[in-house]
Amino acid sequence: MKDLTIIYYTSNWLDTYNPYFLANTKKQLLEAAKGLPIISVSQKPMDFGVNICVGDIGRSHLNIYRQILIGAKAAKTKYVAMAEDDILYSYDHFHTYVPEKDTFAYNMSKWSIYTWTKPPMFSFKARLVVNSLIAKRDMLVEAMEERFNKIKGVKDEDIPISRWGDPGRCEEKLGVNVRATEKFWSTVPNVVFSHPEAFGYGNLGARKRMGCLRAFEVLYWGKAEDILKLYDKTLGK
Repeated sequence: MKDLTIIYYTSNWLDTYNPYFLANTKKQLLEAAKGLPIISVSQKPMDFGVNICVGDIGRSHLNIYRQILIGAKAAKTKYVAMAEDDILYSYDHFHTYVPEKDTFAYNMSKWSIYTWTKPPMFSFKARLVVNSLIAKRDMLVEAMEERFNKIKGVKDEDIPISRWGDPGRCEEKLGVNVRATEKFWSTVPNVVFSHPEAFGYGNLGARKRMGCLRAFEVLYWGKAEDILKLYDKTLGK
């Protein structure tokens, strides 16, 4: 998968609030990338891949997609893969599959771990989430530009965020061209952390429900109690 760039978008929140966890996820991303180019689109300057610093624009749903668009436009490869700073990505995620058709491909091979759950365990939800997206670079840029053109001149606070879902899911509600999605499964899954420092934590907090499929240990990553120590070395018991 040499014709793929990883777009790493971040508000740099973890730089301040959990640098230990951030160091662990960045280390794993570099191992998973195995030489693939990385473009980091950040709100503070950082030494990670090719960095594009957009300044302190703040944490928001719309800014996630603004940073994705900036990164995708800067990529020189046919494909782009999204990456966030609180996920452990596997090598397989980036090196298994790219969509031949004009579709948004989502890797469904992912386990979630909630840092507040006792005993620690993984759970699975079959959701399409942008942090597991791989797509043709030109198609993603076109789709994002079309979205932002629809809201040109509108204040962020006046934009219905509920319609700004993951690419391929909400186009009809947004009144833009509908683009197809597809699912793929990497052999080795990704691990997605839900934690108090996460941007979405303010919605449900610790009331967020786990998926019905649960496990104490998963392929490659091992035991949940050990993985939790990558977030906080005092947890996991």
